[in-house]
Amino acid sequence: MTHIKVIIPAYNEADSIPHVINDIPDIANEVIVVNNNSTDNTAINAKKMGATVLTEPQKGYGYACLKGMEYIANQEEKPDIVVFLDGDYSDYPQELNKIVAPIINDNIDFVVGARVKPLREKGAMTLPQIFGNWLATKLMKLFFGAHFTDLGPFRAIKYEKLLQLNMEDKTYGWTVEMQLKVLRQKLTYTEIPVNYRNRIGVSKVSGTVKGAVLAGFKILGWIFKYSVKR
Repeated sequence: MTHIKVIIPAYNEADSIPHVINDIPDIANEVIVVNNNSTDNTAINAKKMGATVLTEPQKGYGYACLKGMEYIANQEEKPDIVVFLDGDYSDYPQELNKIVAPIINDNIDFVVGARVKPLREKGAMTLPQIFGNWLATKLMKLFFGAHFTDLGPFRAIKYEKLLQLNMEDKTYGWTVEMQLKVLRQKLTYTEIPVNYRNRIGVSKVSGTVKGAVLAGFKILGWIFKYSVKR
């Protein structure tokens, strides 16, 4: 049986995190919520739902993901697949089965849940997000011949391949770093169309001008860094 662990970075997601955890299919062996310096009841609500709760005081999406990976690395039984999922309930956690299927059935290394327009609720992605995704994926196609259409946070990867990537970004560049390293290491990958809805609460990235600008610079920085290395 395939062993799957889910890592959920969460900053002030007290209202949404119970819904996220509740909707994760039983195929997942462990749900790991990384409380990223929340000031609300995110950690308490996650524990009530049966999740493993870790604390990462240093704020940053990448910091939280790395904390979850560190926890897994220290466990005796390692997973076959690690799934990353946001804690805001914008994704549909029950679609986890779709995300991991190409890995289990077709031996693909890496899968991204693509937030395609026909499956996306109106207003679920801001114009800066839509443009940023378009620009980033077009540049990846230009520089690396990539076939990505999205930097979606709902994603799955073989655990051994995740370790091989040697992830390092601590903040906004985590998703694009992973995709660039997948391309550079010539791992097999695919996208699966997923549903996407308006999140519960306010986005900490796209919901603020500062967050959107910083995320944009970080994403483009990673792309140009790797295009020069190439």
